[in-house]
Amino acid sequence: MKTTRLNKKIADAGITSRRKADKLIEEGRVYVNDKLVTELGLQVTDKDRVTVDGIQLTKEEPVHILYYKPTGEISAAEDDKKRDTVIDAFHDIDARLYPVGRLDYDTSGLLLVTNDGEFTQLMTHPKFEMKKTYRVKTDGILLRHQQDEMRRGIKLDDGKTAPCDLKVIRDKGGKDMILEITIHEGRNRQVRRMFEHFGLNVTKLTRIRFDFLTLDGLKEGEYRFLKPHEVKKLIANSKK
Repeated sequence: MKTTRLNKKIADAGITSRRKADKLIEEGRVYVNDKLVTELGLQVTDKDRVTVDGIQLTKEEPVHILYYKPTGEISAAEDDKKRDTVIDAFHDIDARLYPVGRLDYDTSGLLLVTNDGEFTQLMTHPKFEMKKTYRVKTDGILLRHQQDEMRRGIKLDDGKTAPCDLKVIRDKGGKDMILEITIHEGRNRQVRRMFEHFGLNVTKLTRIRFDFLTLDGLKEGEYRFLKPHEVKKLIANSKK
């Protein structure tokens, strides 16, 4: 009989990603056949009864959404401080959705939202190196030699960044600057910290592209469902 790793089964049910499913298991929130499970890597079959927080898993139809996140929303399914979350925009969709990765509270732009754990794993795991492009406005000027340093990779407190693409969009004569930066890493506040490394504050940050996807046709707070061929292309690109 075919077996599936427990965290994958949880992810496939639209609860959360595989990595977060492991955390649910470690926290003692997962039962298999009415027995508490805290062992990571457990294999289960389709006949096993799996519950998370007392709710039995059922397979949901996969949903894949492109959302234009405004600033002022938390990239989470829920928030213990009762702040607005990105999932609040999808109250009319009958699925257990969660964001693919995250955008900071004060960052806007393209965010994928899904109930598909396997898809989330491919889009967010560092080894798949999915490219993300951000438009950045700074309160000063990133000098040419600093731009070259950033392209090659700079040392932050959590290690050296990977090489990135960087393009100047506007330079207002020493007052401020607009640039586009493309990275494939997903460290916490990475883009902001990269500019802070050179003494610049980011005054506006918007993710404008995820792989080949853009925000074309959407306003802040709006979303659209990904087309099947877009989902297939994202998955294919993640495996290159």
